[in-house]
Amino acid sequence: MSIFKLPDLGEGLPDAEIVEWHVKVGDKVTEDQPMVSMETAKAVVDVPVPMDGIVTKLYGEPGDVIDTGAPLIEFDTGDGADSGKTPQSAEDSPAKLREEAEQVLMELDEEGNQASDKPASESKQGTVVGQMETSDTVLDSMTDFGGKKAAPAVRALAKRLNVDLSLVEATGTGGVIRPSDVKQAAQSGQAKVTARPTATQQPQTTTAKAPAAAKPSPAKIQADDNWQQVKGSRRTMARVMQSAHAAIVPTTIMDDADIHAWQAGQDITGRLIRSLVVAAQAEPALNAWFDGDKLARRIISHVDIGIAVDTEDGLFVPTMRNCGTLTPQQVREEMNVIKDQVKSRSIPPESMKNYTLMLSNFGVYAGRYATPIITPPCVAIVAAGKLRHEVVPVMGGMEAHRTIPLSLTFDHRAVTGGEAARFLAAMIKDLQKSQ
Repeated sequence: MSIFKLPDLGEGLPDAEIVEWHVKVGDKVTEDQPMVSMETAKAVVDVPVPMDGIVTKLYGEPGDVIDTGAPLIEFDTGDGADSGKTPQSAEDSPAKLREEAEQVLMELDEEGNQASDKPASESKQGTVVGQMETSDTVLDSMTDFGGKKAAPAVRALAKRLNVDLSLVEATGTGGVIRPSDVKQAAQSGQAKVTARPTATQQPQTTTAKAPAAAKPSPAKIQADDNWQQVKGSRRTMARVMQSAHAAIVPTTIMDDADIHAWQAGQDITGRLIRSLVVAAQAEPALNAWFDGDKLARRIISHVDIGIAVDTEDGLFVPTMRNCGTLTPQQVREEMNVIKDQVKSRSIPPESMKNYTLMLSNFGVYAGRYATPIITPPCVAIVAAGKLRHEVVPVMGGMEAHRTIPLSLTFDHRAVTGGEAARFLAAMIKDLQKSQ
């Protein structure tokens, strides 16, 4: 007998949720055939069978959360030994899954975009991991289209080929839409997406109506009065918030930036990101990491901004890298990439960490000021509230000026009140420029 333990499917992820078993007790299995789909905070990952043998026990049902390193499945390998250890091949399974996903992404580039010379793990499209067969089939996603399922890679392909997945005929087992189904629908033209006059489909141009952060509309939660285990991304969010609350010593200061002088066509998110870069240059202490155990601080020379994005699955914080080197147009392009990756759950794990500052545009929905939560090891987060008009005194009378409410939460273990105030003042000064 041999027990296969759940390997780390990400970078230090503590657990994963069983989505679907592809084997059952009594099945004779061979190495590398699909075994189980597991959902982590990052993606739905298909874990292959690690060895030849007969399945003797499953350590969980769909919906159960399994800790990393805990028993997942047991095999009779015919050698009479019960090692209780994860086979060596299991250590390679996440890497093998990533390699398979990269092949899918390269195929998507050939279908809709010019193929990149970079491997998929380095491209802006990110790593899309779904349940994969040995053919070109990509299975299992938690997204439903009229009773049919589509994985992130399939959704990305459909988007690029302008195909409405709800109109595609699914030929996969259990109503799964295959990439070949999407291609066939695109060739026939019968499942073409029609324009819908929704806000999320309007082009992200140089508008100044509201902070233009990625904002997929959260699904409505159905009340049923029952206790439900928090899973997936929400589970990770809960764990991170709990840890941050216990570790950080937060203090928040608030003020308004008067943007009356802005010229028409200013991109609000672009201006906010630029102001963060300017403020980090003026007061570097807030563009830093802090180690509370060692009482050590690292002030960082480049600015990588983690942008908080609200979704129906919980909070995601993708990172915009090297913001100090980006032009306004590049910032908008990066935001569009982040928005697409969040929608399709295709954010590469490396894009969800190592930010040096954090930004939340909660004012897209409502609210003026907030006390946002910092995620260690960062020491600061800025939240932008809902734009509003305020009556301000001017020479000769009063005027109504448009303003952006700003809230800056900082870790008082690493940042002084003076440093935080100077940082916020530098942000406001830059935001109040005409362009």
